[in-house]
Amino acid sequence: MSIQNLQVHDPFAEASKGHDGVGVQESLIHIRIQQRSGRKTLTTVQGISTDYDLKRITKAFKKEFACNGCVVDHPEYGEVIQLQGDQRNDVCQFLTKCGLATGDQLKVHGF
Repeated sequence: MSIQNLQVHDPFAEASKGHDGVGVQESLIHIRIQQRSGRKTLTTVQGISTDYDLKRITKAFKKEFACNGCVVDHPEYGEVIQLQGDQRNDVCQFLTKCGLATGDQLKVHGF
């Protein structure tokens, strides 16, 4: 006779998962804007979990927003996505729509 209720169960194991069991990252995603020359701006997205392929996310951003972008290795922030233009609101909506992050995990910086 074995006792089944002595197994370890973590009640908060699913707290880091999003809706429908889709994994949502635990840290904040910082979305910043940098001024280039004149009216030109650059949007940077930093803090996306390493579980996701940043190059594929960048490809989806470029296709959705009709802008150019790349993944840059920043010495302080690690891998950062850079997009041309002011794409802050578009990136926030895209990340929440795809389920990569919730609204509480997005931090928008800039003017």
